[in-house]
Formats: sequence, structure tokens, C-alpha cells
Amino acid sequence: MIAGALLSCYKTASQKQYQRMNPGFYIILAAQFLSALADNALLFAAIALLKDLNTPGWYTPVLQQGFIVSYIVLAPFVGAFADSLPKGRVMFISNSIKLAGCLAMLAGVHPLLAYGLVGLGAAAYSPAKYGILTEYLPPSQLVKANSWMEGLTVLAIVLGAIVGGILISPTLGLPIVQTLGIPLIDSVARLAIAIIVVIYILAAIFNLYIPVVAIEHKPFSRSPLALTLDFWHCFRLLWKDPLGQVSLAVTTLFWGAGATLRLLVLGWAAIALNYDIGEAAQLTAWVAIGIAIGSVLAAKFIKLEHSVRVLPVGIAMGFAVLMMIPLTNSTLAILLLIAIGAMGGYFVVPMNALLQHRGHLLMGAGRSIAVQNFNENLSIFAMLGLYALMEGMELHIYIIIAVFGLLLSGIMYWLNRRHGHDQDSGKVF
Repeated sequence: MIAGALLSCYKTASQKQYQRMNPGFYIILAAQFLSALADNALLFAAIALLKDLNTPGWYTPVLQQGFIVSYIVLAPFVGAFADSLPKGRVMFISNSIKLAGCLAMLAGVHPLLAYGLVGLGAAAYSPAKYGILTEYLPPSQLVKANSWMEGLTVLAIVLGAIVGGILISPTLGLPIVQTLGIPLIDSVARLAIAIIVVIYILAAIFNLYIPVVAIEHKPFSRSPLALTLDFWHCFRLLWKDPLGQVSLAVTTLFWGAGATLRLLVLGWAAIALNYDIGEAAQLTAWVAIGIAIGSVLAAKFIKLEHSVRVLPVGIAMGFAVLMMIPLTNSTLAILLLIAIGAMGGYFVVPMNALLQHRGHLLMGAGRSIAVQNFNENLSIFAMLGLYALMEGMELHIYIIIAVFGLLLSGIMYWLNRRHGHDQDSGKVF
């Protein structure tokens, strides 16, 4: 039901357009969906494995930091790497790195190190999964193709949380572990990781069948300095542009907040709702469903030239997070998480569209996406670091929620005061 509801948001009245798409497009979609599903389920399995190892609470945000650090460090290089080979081959290589990290975790390598290896593969995978659409499809089908890609990615996030939560549930997993009696699969967390290995293998198989496009691929530059200097030039150019600055700031804040919110929900559900980690993991899926709803509403009601007008919604989102503190009812909690996600989707989609438009005008879409990914993952790293610090100080989860909500509202209020007038400046186009 969830899958049908989410995918229906991306359909148009012209079904013939989708029927004319080459079968290779659906292979690309299947590979991306399976890889994203495994990525999102693996996070919760890795968190469960940390708990099995009796690690301190601050290890959990550090786990995610280890995953995204590759996005930050490799930002100037992964785009060039993706353009140097057929995109299907890049996706296969990247997915194989993810699989190696997953197998390492299963073999006993510390989750912080093994999950970091998975992050390395994910960083290399990201530019290829979008670049293949531009190479493979005509311009007339790119909007629809991206809609399907984003729709399935949201679906993978939702199902990843649900599947991950089910796999690490002691009620389901423990009898299977005891029945199998395999040394490497001696806990519910390791059983979950073993199943996720299979999903990565399926994704790699689909990668092998992605069609090779007959275009000339640019050789990977042998000068890291030249790539870094070019990236730095694009970074400064986008931050100096008024509309680029506000859109980049908002999307950067949103993804940092989103990654932290997922961990907040896990900690909050244990205290406020008495949920185990499996139930709490499934609860995070409601935020993703809310984001999908907000994205659809934004696409319907917000025009690009009025995109800055959504900033007050970001302020309201921060205050909505504060409403988590007094809640102890599971139904109200679900409704609140959907509302928080919907607010996030409603304000981030217009900002993302504005950022892509300004980036295309200033430097080209590919390099602007690289700058965007760098900033967003730097924000995730910083906010997870703040979360880890507060966990290390053993602050109560309600205090952490209060700090997080007020910080989000405060930054959005400052951005609205600083850039709320830019929509009338005639600079959008």
C-alpha cells in the first residue's frame, strides 16, 4: 500500500511516455532501488551490532559520521571518476565496495570501520546513478526519469527502515539464529547483515546488465590539485550568489537535520514509547512518508520564482520537533512525525529546485551537485558530531531534542530575515 501510494505521486496522465522508455531504464531503477534499500537497512543493523558490543551511546552518531566522511573528502574527485568509465561499471564497482564493507562487518571487523567502507562505495555511487540518466535518456524523458528515481529512493528509505527494523527484531530473528547455528551469524544483528549482503549481491547483478552507452568518456584527471581547485572555485561561486546561498544553506541544514532526527527518534522512542530498537527503527519510516507528502504538495503549490517563501515552514518544523518532548502516545507520535516530515519536504523541494537552477546557470549541473553533496554531508557530519557530544555528556534525550529543535528554528529564522526579500529581486532567472 505504501509503495503504491508513493509511486502514484510520480505518475502523470500520459502513461504512453513511460511505455516508450527503453527496458534498460528499468534495470537502472532496479539497481538503484536495491542498493538504496540495503544502505538504509544496514544502518539499523549496524546500530544493533554496536549495542551487541556494549559500546557507548555516542558511537551511534559516530557510525553515521564514518559513513558520510567519504562524501566530504572525495567530493572533488567522485564526479570525475564517474565520467571516466561507463556509469554501469562505476555503479558495479561502487556497489562491490559496499558489499565488501558489509561482509567485513559480518566477519568481525568493527562496525565503525566496516560501515565507513560502505560509505566509500556510496560516495562513488552517487554521481553515477544520476549521470546515467542524462547519458541514457533523451532530454524529453529526464524529468519523468528523475521523478521515478527520486520516488523509488524515498520508497527505499521507507522500506529500508521497515525492513531494518523487522530484521533486528529479537522476536523474529532470535529463533532463526538459534536454528541456523552458524558461527558468523551468532546474533540477530549479524543475521540482518547476512540478509542485507544478499540484497547488495542482487543490486550488483542488476549493475552488470545496465546498458553501456556509446559515448566518449573523459579520462580521470591525474591532477588532484586541479580537481580540488576547480571544486573550490565552484564552491565559492555558489555561496557568493544570493539565491544560491540561501538555497544551499537550507538544503544543507535540512539534510543535516534529517540525519540527526533519525537518531533522535530512536532515542526518544525508547524513552517516551518504550519501544525496542526494531520498533523504533520502523517508526522513522513515518518521517520519510511525510517528506514524500510534503514534496508532492510543494511541487503542486510552489513555483520556482516564489521558492524563498517556504522558509517560514522551516521555522515551524523546528518548533514541531519540540512537540515530541511531551508525547507518550504512539498514534500521536506517528502523526507528529508525518507532519515534521511533510514540513521538511515542503520547504526543501523548492529550495533544491532553486539550487539546481542557479547551479546550472552559474557552473553546470554536475559540478553544482558535487558542491551541494559536499555541503550537505559536511552539515550531517557537524550535526552528528554535536549529537555525539551531547550523548557523551550524558544529556537526557529531551534536552537534546530541545537543543536540536531550537537550533533548527533559529537558523531558519535568521535565513528568512536575511534572504526573505530575495524572491522579489528578479534574480531567480
